[in-house]
Amino acid sequence: MVLVNTFNGAGDTWTPTWINLFCFWLFQIPLAYFLSKHLGLGPKGVFMAIPISEIAISTTGYILFKKGKWEKVKV
Repeated sequence: MVLVNTFNGAGDTWTPTWINLFCFWLFQIPLAYFLSKHLGLGPKGVFMAIPISEIAISTTGYILFKKGKWEKVKV
């Protein structure tokens, strides 16, 4: 969460918006549904989706931070 919000602190507000859109809405929610319904894990599958998506958010944030495009954003 802190890593992704460093983009906000640097003035790049679009990067965390896209990260959250993709990782929460397009990854975490479908993953929770898949784990709970299709694999039959029920509530345990929903709770498993949370740390899995947080790992995806952290990894994505780290990769984008290392690319350094956020440094070129004009505020």
